[in-house]
Amino acid sequence: MTRGREADVRIRDAEDRIEAAGNGTWAGRELGRRATLVQFSSAFCQPCRATRRILAEVAGMVPGVSHVEIDAEAELELVRELRISGTPTVLVLDADGRTVLRATGQPRKIDVIAALGKAV
Repeated sequence: MTRGREADVRIRDAEDRIEAAGNGTWAGRELGRRATLVQFSSAFCQPCRATRRILAEVAGMVPGVSHVEIDAEAELELVRELRISGTPTVLVLDADGRTVLRATGQPRKIDVIAALGKAV
């Protein structure tokens, strides 16, 4: 487990796989061609706002990478299915939908970039 800047950040490699639809979507959202940064957020989560900025910036740096934000409160079934225990939770998915990183808490930009390097 790698620790990020925030004391409560837990980062781990994961073997979960997201089953995308044939048209490149998952849970009604469009996935990136090369990788996807999935963020589970909640309305009053302060670290979620900073995480949103970090992920949008990283996604904008790499062609074929998208940032998808999911409202955890509105998607409870998906939250349960993926065992999301807090917000923000970030999943970095490769092109095949495999989770190469799962972070709970606000991740550092460098950790997201490193995980994205594994994904693409």
